[in-house]
Amino acid sequence: MPLELVLSLLAGAAAGGFVNGLAGFGTALLSLGIWLQVMPPWQAVSIVAAMSVVSGVQSLWFIRGELGSGTLRLPRFLLPALIGIPLGAATLEFISAPLLKLVIAGFMLLYGAFFAFRRSLPHLARPMPKTDALVGFCGGFLGGAASLSGALPTMWCAMQPWTKGETSAVLRPYNVVILGIAVGIFSWQGYYTRDTLILMAIALPATIVSSQIGIAVFRRLSDQQFRRLLIWLLFSAGALLALRELA
Repeated sequence: MPLELVLSLLAGAAAGGFVNGLAGFGTALLSLGIWLQVMPPWQAVSIVAAMSVVSGVQSLWFIRGELGSGTLRLPRFLLPALIGIPLGAATLEFISAPLLKLVIAGFMLLYGAFFAFRRSLPHLARPMPKTDALVGFCGGFLGGAASLSGALPTMWCAMQPWTKGETSAVLRPYNVVILGIAVGIFSWQGYYTRDTLILMAIALPATIVSSQIGIAVFRRLSDQQFRRLLIWLLFSAGALLALRELA
């Protein structure tokens, strides 16, 4: 196995696991930016989905006492997402690597801009269940297509008048369920070949350790420090990936 592949695999696993532990989402945003340089899209996305579930389960244990606050809201997002997942997965084999890289870079930059101007965004005063369902469906589609289930729901939920715990109680279980189903679909489609499973075995320890580090850092950060760190990570990774593809 080439050394470049191993190093890229470990770097992507560490980056994705850390940001998932830190923020509860974003494994695909950072891992895919690295892994798409050394492996085909179907393989990179399938590994990201599996590593996202591993990181997500750890984060669920971290907020287990707050999960009850999302019981009534979660189905509005999750049920429509179940329709979007297979539709997104069906498009994966037709997506070219350069296009997917640019999409990932766009989401990184969008995330950075979102958090940079978050204070100026409106806070919604009343429930909007139809929009919740649409956002959930789109998240499911992106989860099946590129393991990006958390992008749109995270931005939408941040505009709700919910506490930090209430938001996490929706987003973290949503992402784990969506990507867990995506792993099942990818397995059925034959994406987890022997070579892919070997790569996953190499990536798993780095994902677990870096996720724990991310959780530890999250516990120690203030809201302002967290926002600045996240903006730096997303803008830097997104800009670098975009420049590589457009150069």
